[in-house]
Amino acid sequence: MNGNSIGKAFILTCFGESHGACIGAVIDGCPAGLPLREEDVQADLDRRKPGLTAVSTTRLEEDRVEIISGVYKGYTTGAPICMIIRNKDVDSAPYEIVNIKPRPGHADYTAKVKYGGYSDPRGGGRFSGRITAAYVMAGAVAKKILRLIGIEVLAHTVQIGSVRVEREVLYEDIRRNVYANPVRCAVPNVAERMVEEILKASREGDSVGGIVEALALNVPAGLGEPIFDSLDSDIAKMLFNIPAVKGVEFGAGFQIASMRGSEANDQYAMRDRKIITLTNSAGGVLGGISNGMPITVRVAFKPTPSISKRQRTVNLETMSEEYIEFAGRHDPCVVPRAVPVVESCLAFALADHAIRSGIIPRVIKT
Repeated sequence: MNGNSIGKAFILTCFGESHGACIGAVIDGCPAGLPLREEDVQADLDRRKPGLTAVSTTRLEEDRVEIISGVYKGYTTGAPICMIIRNKDVDSAPYEIVNIKPRPGHADYTAKVKYGGYSDPRGGGRFSGRITAAYVMAGAVAKKILRLIGIEVLAHTVQIGSVRVEREVLYEDIRRNVYANPVRCAVPNVAERMVEEILKASREGDSVGGIVEALALNVPAGLGEPIFDSLDSDIAKMLFNIPAVKGVEFGAGFQIASMRGSEANDQYAMRDRKIITLTNSAGGVLGGISNGMPITVRVAFKPTPSISKRQRTVNLETMSEEYIEFAGRHDPCVVPRAVPVVESCLAFALADHAIRSGIIPRVIKT
């Protein structure tokens, strides 16, 4: 079985490890004739790269993208697109212990069992958040495809630790404010409290999690391939492939369980000769098919498992209970750097379905 590829018509295969030579993405199924330059992809990679703020890891990576194939004279050729970023700021020494003492909350133990001890443990190897750079590369291409049909994808932080955005956020607030602060929150005064929440946990040798909300605007009705390739299930699958994600909800999400049908149902109306719904409890998807309303999805991230506090573990050589104190470099909260990743994953799933539906041609006429 191949667990390294996702998508049906627009397919991503990712490769590389956190401390290996590079992280890479191969995208198959991109239409020919799409204008694409390294600068287009670099803009999105710059938004997730490490070392930019006081609330991220101290690992410094340039994350400079190289397009190896699939683009000629600034346009996609229809052949697979291969892109890489090289790993440069690598310190693997702290990770030698994790083969013997697995870190709580990490995949050290499960990977060792699954791969018989042959998996790369350095920096988390294949299970590191660094692999999401491949998702962002694919997402950059996906967003260019979606712009052809007017779809815009946005994402922002709505909660970090116990600090959350309590009011409705305007789309313009997201466009204007998200990358003006280190936590990627659209509400500036809440962003300040989120920063302090992260720094407080970091000073205590601990970490915090949070929630990212993503939205897709101007999605046409009719995308999705029920039953088992429904639009929301494919979006959720892509999002659950982000390390540290433990929950995904659409629209009203889990709150819908406490509503009555009269509250939860999105009633129909006409606006400018177009069918809309007066509310969006469904999050833009009904029966696994887009209904023409904005797709809204929220993604819950667990606290970063790499913390400096002393924790209990098991020595896999002696099979005795011991303690571990880990000193590697890590984000005290993964949420801020996950915002462009969530955005990219939503864009990728939508681009796959847009190509499958036939509304994106195989050759783009410019």
